[in-house]
Amino acid sequence: MNTFEYHVPWEDLYGFSQALQVGDTIYVAGQFAHDADGTFIGEGDFGTQIEAALANLDKVLAHFGASRRQVVETTVLVVGLRDHFDAAAAAHSRYFGTHRPTSTISGVVALALPQQLVEIGAVVRTDSL
Repeated sequence: MNTFEYHVPWEDLYGFSQALQVGDTIYVAGQFAHDADGTFIGEGDFGTQIEAALANLDKVLAHFGASRRQVVETTVLVVGLRDHFDAAAAAHSRYFGTHRPTSTISGVVALALPQQLVEIGAVVRTDSL
């Protein structure tokens, strides 16, 4: 199995990988707004947070040599969904362009970090496009 880790403290603390490839499928854990050192970015700014989460998804895809067009499913978790739905929908649509993976968006009370407003997980098939 091929895995991807940022080597940030919460990976060991929680005991997980950012992504795991099993055969032609890559399972991507929820990505959120942090820089390369694991420092949270965009506190209080939903737009910054969702763009950073999608940029981190790009980093995971690049590790596996995959593209956005190979993402078959996303799961988007949002604190304050009623306030942020339109921004989340617009960012998701821009990110994927004409490609339309399946997607579930859910409102949640809280995420792992107190300042975190969004988290995006994905399933990727390397045998597609």
